Amino acid sequence: MARKRKGRDISGWLLVDKPAGPTSTAVVNKVRWALQAKKAGHAGTLDPDATGVLAVALGEATKTVPFVTDALKAYRFAVRFGQATNTDDAEGEVIAKSDARPTDDEIKEALSPFVGDIMQVPPKFSAVKIDGQRAYKLARDGEEVEIAARPLWVEELLLIDRPDADTAVLEMTCGKGGYVRAIARDLGAALGCYGHVTWLRRLWSGPFDVEDGITLAEIEALAQDPALDAHLMPLEIGLSELPELRCTPEGAAKLRNGNPGMVHPGDAEYGDECWASLDGQAVAVGIYKAGSLHPSRVFAAPRDDSQA
Repeated sequence: MARKRKGRDISGWLLVDKPAGPTSTAVVNKVRWALQAKKAGHAGTLDPDATGVLAVALGEATKTVPFVTDALKAYRFAVRFGQATNTDDAEGEVIAKSDARPTDDEIKEALSPFVGDIMQVPPKFSAVKIDGQRAYKLARDGEEVEIAARPLWVEELLLIDRPDADTAVLEMTCGKGGYVRAIARDLGAALGCYGHVTWLRRLWSGPFDVEDGITLAEIEALAQDPALDAHLMPLEIGLSELPELRCTPEGAAKLRNGNPGMVHPGDAEYGDECWASLDGQAVAVGIYKAGSLHPSRVFAAPRDDSQA
């Protein structure tokens, strides 16, 4: 028999402005401890040295994580020209150097092939699995690894600033699975001068904007204090990319039991993935078919002690 998990039945999102240093998992664990929550997860890993948006889902909100990770995200980052590293960031060992430095116009021209549907090879020091093992573990053990290229949608990639000849600040909007470090590496290669990331900040991810985030220091200061609950966002924000359909109390009861439930007509077509709500609260996610929703994810009815 599984041991009952301790903690509060609390659901919602806590948007963290992650500092450089801790891993994404460490931040999630800190949030779970601070809120004494039973269950927590995050919507998209950030490297330890990266900062910015890390959306932490609690309780029933963890069921909405896939819809946030699939959404577009925006990053601002600096590329250091003239050096390649084995990790494609400033933490790695320099493995190649060049005295060449691109002009602003050369950078702008080189960015064009990185926009749209592209194929990207993840960094060797990444969490990609190769024969069941993480690429970074194999790389740390000194093994030569070949990582297959993966498709990536890049909505936009812009030159934002040029502080000096060695550095360019870029901003990228992309889909799921993009590696900023790989963009810096490949851009340096395209310009014939090498390149790696020196800093990275995620500005927004789906519905979450870094300006709405709370710092880790603030979370620690408010740990296990009811005042921290005031920073929670409703779980429904994780469903904002999907059409919303309202249902009747009878439909909600059927949906929560895993059965198709009646929904009112809305901005959805037959076969669309939608979410159903009752009094503004999420009931289920599923496929809309002829006046009813066929659920794939079901949300528990709210409890008094789980309201954000």
